[in-house]
Amino acid sequence: MRRALISDIHGNLEALETVLRDIEGQGVDEIYCLGDVIGYGPNPRECIDLVIENCAVTLLGNHDQGAMFDPDGFNVGAERAIFWTRGQLESSTDRAGNERRWEFLGELPRSHKASPFLFVHGSPRNPLSEYIFPEDIYNHRKMERLFQMVDRYCFQGHTHVPGVFTEGFQFFAPEEIDHEYTLGDGKLLINVGSVGQPRDGDPRACYTILDDGDGARAPRINYRRIPYDFEKTIQKIHAIPDLEPFLGDRLRQGR
Repeated sequence: MRRALISDIHGNLEALETVLRDIEGQGVDEIYCLGDVIGYGPNPRECIDLVIENCAVTLLGNHDQGAMFDPDGFNVGAERAIFWTRGQLESSTDRAGNERRWEFLGELPRSHKASPFLFVHGSPRNPLSEYIFPEDIYNHRKMERLFQMVDRYCFQGHTHVPGVFTEGFQFFAPEEIDHEYTLGDGKLLINVGSVGQPRDGDPRACYTILDDGDGARAPRINYRRIPYDFEKTIQKIHAIPDLEPFLGDRLRQGR
């Protein structure tokens, strides 16, 4: 089986549509979304609709939860965006559509397991909101505890920084491994990157293809970076007073 793993769309319709078009040509059987469909971006309703239509599995992200309940631990700009997003999902202009969207968000699981793969938004310890940053390889205690909670391979998003963490306290960014990695016998934590708000200095949308392999081939991942019209997204954000301008400007730098 070949799965496309997307995450952290954050209401960025231009990025999501572009990624979905790319996925169509990759021989993918299913699409998994690892959370944060909404938050930050200007098109929450449209992004939820596309995820409902295209994804076999969708997980709950912290921004998705924040829209349903009182947001906790968000900075001012992110919190304002959450409240604006909630308003869009409560609008009386599309009652039937919004009812379906709320129902979808309310039923999202925090994790999904398809042995030997575990899928979460944040981490195996806290699937919703724990960050695993590249610099955490120097925090051996944290990494050891995380790997103890993983059977083999764990896929996550949340940081918007793609790459592979090994049990040997190494982190490999996609460009360091020619955007491909074979999953061997050791345990791995794998960040699939962000569709709608990359933060690794590359503004292109990022997602990951997971090939399960077979008896003769080990599982393998491939990172894909897809250019999209981020200027259009930026213009939309700038036109909405409740969305801080920096939420658009950062898309140009991939930060």
